[in-house]
This record gives sequence, C-alpha cells and structure tokens, in this order.
Amino acid sequence: MALSGCAELAYYQQAAAGQWKLWQVRRPVADVLVDSTTSPELRQRLETAQALRDFAATELALPDNNSYRDYSDLQQSWVVKNVFAAPELSLEPRQWCFLVAGCLSYRGYFDAEAANRLAAELRATGDDVYMADITAYSTLGWFDDPLLNTFIDWPIGRLAELMFHELAHQRLYVANDTAFNEAFATAVGQLGAERWLERQATAHEREEYAADLRQREQFLQLTAQARESLAALYASPHSESEKRTGKQRILEELQARYQAIKQDWGGYAGYDRWFMQDLNNAKLAGVSTYHQEVPAFLALFEQKGRDFARFYQAAETIGELPPAEREARLWELLPPPAPFQRIHTDDF
Repeated sequence: MALSGCAELAYYQQAAAGQWKLWQVRRPVADVLVDSTTSPELRQRLETAQALRDFAATELALPDNNSYRDYSDLQQSWVVKNVFAAPELSLEPRQWCFLVAGCLSYRGYFDAEAANRLAAELRATGDDVYMADITAYSTLGWFDDPLLNTFIDWPIGRLAELMFHELAHQRLYVANDTAFNEAFATAVGQLGAERWLERQATAHEREEYAADLRQREQFLQLTAQARESLAALYASPHSESEKRTGKQRILEELQARYQAIKQDWGGYAGYDRWFMQDLNNAKLAGVSTYHQEVPAFLALFEQKGRDFARFYQAAETIGELPPAEREARLWELLPPPAPFQRIHTDDF
C-alpha cells in the first residue's frame, strides 16, 4: 500500500509539473498577434482559432470562457503521452482511476520517461500496450485550456473539430465512462466542424475535410472488422496457443487490407505510423473507445432537429442513466451496422 501510495503521489506530481510548464509558456493570443516576431502563418492561424472560439460559443452552445484565448508553444509535437493496455487475449482495456476525472481506459503523462516506464511494466506482465502521442486534452473546465503549437497548424477542418471536441468535454462529462465521453465529444467536434465549414470555409477546405472523414470512416470500418474477428477468436474454445496464432494472422490481414484501401487515397499516408508499431489489442481497444458510440450521438443530433442545445440536453439525460441503461439507450440509437466479411475463427 505504501509503495502504491508513493507511485500515485509521483504520478500526480508529474501531472502538476506538466500543467505548470504549460501555463508558464502561455501568452494571450492578443499579445502574440501584435508581436512583430510572430510569423504571418502563425498569426493567420491564431486569428482563425479565435474566430472558431467565438463560433463555438455563439453557434454551437459550447462554454463561453477563456479556454483557447491563450497560446503555448511547448517546443515539441505532443502535450501528453497516453498509455493504453489490454490483456494478450482480450480486447477489454485496463482501467485507471483518478481524482476528479474518475476511471479511464488510459493513463496520461506529461513525463515521457514515466510513460515509458509504465508501458515497460505492463509489457513485462504480458499485456499488449500502446503509447500514443496526444496533441490536446481538456481540463474539463477546471482551468482555461490554451491553444498549442501541437495542433495550431492542422488543416482548418481538423483544427475546428479538435477545439470543439475539447470544449464539448467541458459541456458534458460523465465520470467513469470513457466511451460515452469520447464518443459525445467526437460527435460534437465533427458536427461543429461541418457547420463551420458550411458557413465560413472555402470549397477546397470543405473538400479536404470531407476526404479526411471518408478516410477515417474506412479506417474505422477496417479496425472494427479486425476487432470483431479477434473478439470471436478470444471467445472460442481454441487453446491459448491457437488463439495466439489466430491473433497474429488477423493482425497481418488487417495490415494487408490497410495497404489495399490506401491505394485509393491518392498517396495519403497519415495512418502509416499507426500501423507500423504496437498493432495489438490495446491499440484496437483504444480506437473502439473513441469511436464505437459516435453514430449513436450523430443519430441523436438528427432526432433533435440538428439543434445543439436540445442535443446536449438529450445527451445529458442519457448520461444521468445508470451505466447499463445508458449503454442500452445508446445502442438503441445506433444504425444497423454495415455488412462486412469477418475472418472466421475456424480458419485457425
């Protein structure tokens, strides 16, 4: 217990130190805009981000506060590293519980060395592990989140989606339900980005975002197919050795199918890094956590007449249900799944 307590204290210390560093380097956007050393590209992006921030409050009914009114340059490409883990023959992600945020299916670190240590410890116990570089996160309204260099130069549609996603966490957050929270925020991000692009963007920016969404949808269908095949395999009566062999074949098939669909993407290789390392249960479970329930929230938005305030109210009502009822309500909203050919466990 004493060792566990020390470890938790160290975890919160690195979290506090990382948050403090982020605050130390932040500057009001207004100051950065009038600074003669600010590049024209950054100035333009910050001006766009401020327009997006205003749009979030006035058109999307998201919190109107000082989040994204400051800018921080962290001099690196990530802000935190999230560690995901799952057993070798299971898609059920490990859970960690925190003060305020509740229990989550990942553990986030500002300290890269500490994240690597946890990842190594989990691998040593036999878990599948995935460590992700995260470009943004939400403090759930406890503090004013700044714009970061890690995402400020993203394509306009993705920048809008990310900002709206993180602000959505401030609008609604259900303790101990990562899947609900991430799916809700992802839906808000996409819906808000589409509305912004309809009203403010060029035809090229709209086409760019539409292509990005199509690629993401293909990626999600691909990984969903692999997850279903793995879940069936793990639930089968095969021996552990046979399951390991089958797992490897399913992951190899996933790699091959990715290479096939990428041929239609005009040279886009944005998912190459994702497929290159740690392709395992932890990574696939993480994708499920963020996206599985998104279609339910999109359907709920349509039910509420595409009105954001009514949509949030309905989502809050679902969030207040007991966990089992909450999940059942979301599954009722899900459209029928698109058919796809699953790899049969009898093949192994």
